[in-house]
Amino acid sequence: MRLFLLCQLTALLGPAAALAQSTTAPPALPTHDSPPRLHDLVHTHLALRFDYAKRYAYGQEWVTLKPHAYATDSLLLDAKGMDIKAVALVLGAQQQPLQYRYDGRQLRIKLNQVRQPGESYTVFVDYVAKPDELGAKGSAAIRDAKGLYFINPDSAVAGKPRQIWTQGETEASSVWFPTIDRPNQKTTADISLTVPARYVTLSNGRLSEQQTHPDGTRTDRWLQEQPHAPYLFMLAVGDFRVQREQWRGKEISYYLEPKYAAQAQAIFGRTPEMLAFFSQKLGVEFPWNKYAQVVVRDYVSGAMENTSASLFGEHAQGSARELLDWEYQLVEREIAHELFHQWFGDYVTCESWGQLTVNESFANFSEVLWAEHQLGPDEAGRQAYRSLRTYLANPQNFTKPLVRRQYANQEDVFDAVTYQKGGRILQLLRHELGEDVFFRGLNLYLTRQALGTGEAEQLRLALEDASGRDLTGFFQQWYYRPGHPVVTIDYGPWDAATRTQAVTLRQTQGGAPYELPLDVDVYAGGRTQRHRLRLRETTQTFQLPAAQRPELINVDAENVLVWQKTDNKPLGAFAYQYQHAPRYLDRLEAILACAAHPEDAQARQTLLAALGDKYYALRWTVLENIDLVKQPALRAALLPAVRRLASHEPSPQARAEALKVLGKLGDKRDARLFANALDSRSYTVQGAALQALTAVELPQALRRAPALEADHRGALTAALVAVYAQAGNPARLPFVLAQVQAAEPLPRFNMLPSLAQLLTRTSDPAAFAAGLQPFRSLGIEYKPYIGPQVLTMLQNLRTQVAAGTIAAPAQQAIDDTVRAIEQAP
Repeated sequence: MRLFLLCQLTALLGPAAALAQSTTAPPALPTHDSPPRLHDLVHTHLALRFDYAKRYAYGQEWVTLKPHAYATDSLLLDAKGMDIKAVALVLGAQQQPLQYRYDGRQLRIKLNQVRQPGESYTVFVDYVAKPDELGAKGSAAIRDAKGLYFINPDSAVAGKPRQIWTQGETEASSVWFPTIDRPNQKTTADISLTVPARYVTLSNGRLSEQQTHPDGTRTDRWLQEQPHAPYLFMLAVGDFRVQREQWRGKEISYYLEPKYAAQAQAIFGRTPEMLAFFSQKLGVEFPWNKYAQVVVRDYVSGAMENTSASLFGEHAQGSARELLDWEYQLVEREIAHELFHQWFGDYVTCESWGQLTVNESFANFSEVLWAEHQLGPDEAGRQAYRSLRTYLANPQNFTKPLVRRQYANQEDVFDAVTYQKGGRILQLLRHELGEDVFFRGLNLYLTRQALGTGEAEQLRLALEDASGRDLTGFFQQWYYRPGHPVVTIDYGPWDAATRTQAVTLRQTQGGAPYELPLDVDVYAGGRTQRHRLRLRETTQTFQLPAAQRPELINVDAENVLVWQKTDNKPLGAFAYQYQHAPRYLDRLEAILACAAHPEDAQARQTLLAALGDKYYALRWTVLENIDLVKQPALRAALLPAVRRLASHEPSPQARAEALKVLGKLGDKRDARLFANALDSRSYTVQGAALQALTAVELPQALRRAPALEADHRGALTAALVAVYAQAGNPARLPFVLAQVQAAEPLPRFNMLPSLAQLLTRTSDPAAFAAGLQPFRSLGIEYKPYIGPQVLTMLQNLRTQVAAGTIAAPAQQAIDDTVRAIEQAP
């Protein structure tokens, strides 16, 4: 699973104000061992039909099991919020009713006799699944836990498709069929879905047969012939257009809404290349008989790696124009993430949720692996650094080990420790062992645990066997210890007598020092020498040979360490680093250091050079971190280059940022440039151009804006909202409110100040009250994350409307909204 919502919330919170690691022990949490296996699932046969009006699934199940280790005369199944109609033992063509007790969560069945270990038997259950009546609550990672979702079932929302889909992780499959809903269970499956004949279905495995009925329905039968975990069961029903192709004799398919079907290849077309690449790197051929990818509405997370059929939220489909603005991090890396799960998570599944690292850390790792292969080292470096930054953004992450037995709820493990930190640790392990040995170890792990479960210790043993090295210390440090090293790097003077350069590293994180592999590059006299060192002490000084005074000492030259560093090299060394150190993070660090010292001529020259960097994201970074308004010397040095980028930059993101930089200058001579940029097909460029034009020629911006309403998305939508908020007629409030309400959580939050600005100009109390709804909904739904920020906005708005014509009703509406947020759980 990719945690799209978690990433959004991280963006809302921004970088942590302080990254110091607390020495205070976190509160005690319950300990969770792997769930006991009293029975083993063997085979699950389901027959389902759906009542759209009631949002029910009418199910019949034939589940085959066997006692695992001990004889038993009873069976316990998870079955959440169902009506149980009948339970019986299957005896050939006959059924023998069985006694059972059901408490709304679990189904306790008394068997007809004692069953011995390994003795298979089949139980029949007739039931009704009622997911909308369950009252299940989700988490920050997975917003809902009702398992089975009816989307627009009564077609009440015009233009919105009618769909059914499932989300099983972590333990919500038992909302739509009785099972032992634990990750250490594996079962084959036979799923029959009876649906209106006009709809397409998708489930795990292969479509074995279809039968059309006189009542206008059709039954599709899907066979999953290799065992997989219950949380990986899936179904999707809807009006999808399906594009199919073949890869090594297996069907690869893409399911999208009809209006996006033309973009199927543009979105998912690299899937066959990914399949080939991952199969080759792992030495294990893609293990399932087909691979499908489906995009659905109102999904509760980012995407989900259901066995042979991954499911994506609607952000994974877009028009041809929207795709112009997509970066790797949005969808392509998500496609790689879910595909890599087909090995790590599906083929070999975590033994327990506390061992989730053997699923999700690998999927995060694959995002960098694919970027490196397909797009090159800069994109891979950026993706790797994004993971490190996401982990470091929240100090709460620093108290949690990667392998976790203590947690309040299993979904708490779906966090930046398991994903981003874990993925970075795998990169470090790959570097430590070497490419061939590392992947040989992954091959051993996958083949030994094939179609079963795995734990970090089994991964360690496989890597030890592949490498011949004892990795106990590495795993103790990185898998079982929370936190990370916090290191300060200082440089002594070059010693001409001994021809050495002193470099001192100090670990300040508290606790025992970490042992870190250090690749240190010494740049001196036009030559580069690599030193492979080992940091083992709290404070350690290395004397590095250098025939002359080094221009640069680059510690962690491969950028693989999981750490928080303060590198006290002089500004001149950073400038040299930009020109000579090859990696993305080397250049990024240099750009940020130089941007912090715009008064320095060498820094300005470095920033000017970086505006022509080969990688668009670094050109973008320069533009994000310069202030040409307050720095006249910097403006003189960079302005011509910024204007060139605003006109001709091929990257929509970097071009948009150049337009924003110029817009802040407010130079009316740029009005024509901004107006021309409004003709771009990129929504991102158009949005930046409209806001820049607003800053220098507001009447022209207001004249151009209405024509842009016919086709707007993303940044252009936000720009239209901002323009109308700044100077638009209050009659534009319905349009603005509709855009805010339709937006995803992060852009919705970012548009709230514009909405508030427009609300101050309305004279209609009812319209004002309606305009507060986005504040209320965001403040309540995401209260732990952005509740205080929303409340602050509301209090500021209350002050602003105090002198208005509708002050009393407006302030009362604000007070009601504040109270609702404050009283929300």
